[in-house]
Amino acid sequence: MPPVRDSPGRLFLRFLRFGCLAWGGPVAQLDMVRQELVERERWVTPEHFRRLLGIYQALPGPEAHEMCVHLGMVARGRWGGVLAGLGFMLPGFGLMLAAAWWYARTDLAAAGALAVFLGLQPVVVALVARAAWRLGRHSLADPRLGAVALAVAGLQVLQVPFWLSLPLAGAAWVAWGERRRYAGSLLGAGALAAAIFASPVLREGRPWWPEREVRFAGAGGAAAGTAATPAAAFAAGLRTGCLTFGGAYTAIPFLQEDAVDRGGWLRRAQFLDGVAIAGVLPAPLIIFATFVGYLAGGWAGALAITAGVFLPAFAFSLLFYRRIEAALAHGRLRPFLDGVTAGVVGVIAITAAELAWVALTEPKAVGLAAAAAVILWRASGRAVIPLTVIGGGLAGALLY
Repeated sequence: MPPVRDSPGRLFLRFLRFGCLAWGGPVAQLDMVRQELVERERWVTPEHFRRLLGIYQALPGPEAHEMCVHLGMVARGRWGGVLAGLGFMLPGFGLMLAAAWWYARTDLAAAGALAVFLGLQPVVVALVARAAWRLGRHSLADPRLGAVALAVAGLQVLQVPFWLSLPLAGAAWVAWGERRRYAGSLLGAGALAAAIFASPVLREGRPWWPEREVRFAGAGGAAAGTAATPAAAFAAGLRTGCLTFGGAYTAIPFLQEDAVDRGGWLRRAQFLDGVAIAGVLPAPLIIFATFVGYLAGGWAGALAITAGVFLPAFAFSLLFYRRIEAALAHGRLRPFLDGVTAGVVGVIAITAAELAWVALTEPKAVGLAAAAAVILWRASGRAVIPLTVIGGGLAGALLY
C-alpha cells in the first residue's frame, strides 16, 4: 500500500467533507468512503476493508463512523482516528443541534409545522419496521435464533431491562451452539425468573403497553416532565452507544427507554420528531440522540448525550481494535454476539409496534406509513430515505 500523506488538517477536512455528504444511511456512507480511500487512493486493500467492516458490524455503534475512525488511524495513528471521527460527525451534530434549538422554540401549530411532523411520524414507523425486517433477515437464519428474538421480545413487553435480557440472549445462544441443551434450558428458566424479579409490569403493575398521546399543539420542545442532568444524559447516551448492535436504528429502543419511558424527559411524539429530522440530515441516524439531549437538558444535555453515544465508537477503534479482531478471528465472541443481535431484533420489533400504536391513530397516518413502507422496501439508492422523509412531511402538510 502507498503511504498515506494527509496532514492532520487535510485529514480532518477530508472526513469533514465525507460528513457533509453523508446522506442515505450507512451503506451509502461506507460506499462513498470506500470509493475514495480504497478504490482510488489505496489506503487499505479491498479485502482488508471488507474484513474491517465485518468486525465493526458485529460490534455496537454506527459502523460507518467506526470505519472512519479506523481509517484515520491508518493515516495518522490515534490522533488521526480522533480527527477523522470528529470530522465525520460534526456536520450532522451541528445541523441537528440547530434543528433542536429551532424545534424547542417554535409553536409548531402557529408556524404551520405541526402538520408536517404529523406526516413525518408514520414514515419513522416504516423506517423502524424496515430496520427490524432487514436485521432479522440477516441475523435469524437459524430458527432457534428466531426463538431467542421472540423470547427477548416478550421480555421487552414486560419491560425487563436491556442489560439483563440481551446478555441472557447471548449466553443462551452460546449454550445452544455448544449443544449444551441442559445449560440452555437452565438459562431459559433463569430468564423467566429474571423477568418475574426485574419486570416492573409484574412486580409493580405498571402498564405493559404505551398509552396513545394527544399531539401537543404548542411549542415543539415544551418539557414533558423532569429535565435531565448532564450526568444522566451522558449515562443514557453511553448505554445506547454500548448496545447498538446491528446499526443505528437499534439505538431507538434503548434511548426511548431512558428518555421517554423511564426518565420522562420527552413525550413519545417529540422522540419520533427527532428521529424524523435525523432522517433528512447528512449524518449517522444515531445523531438523533443530540435532539433528545437538547430537549431533555439544553446545550449541556445535547453535548453530554452525544459524547456518551459516540464514546464507544471511538473507544473500540482507538483502544481495543487489535484485541477484538483477535478474539473474533478465533470465534470466541461471535456466538455470543449472534445471540445478542437476535435479541436486538426482538427489541426493535416491539419498538416498531409501540411507535405504530402511538403514531398511527387515524386512517391517514396508516396510509402514509403503508406508502412509505412500499417505497422503502422496493426502492434503493442513497437518496431514498431522505426523500421519503421529505415526502412524508409534504404529505402531512397537505393532509392535515
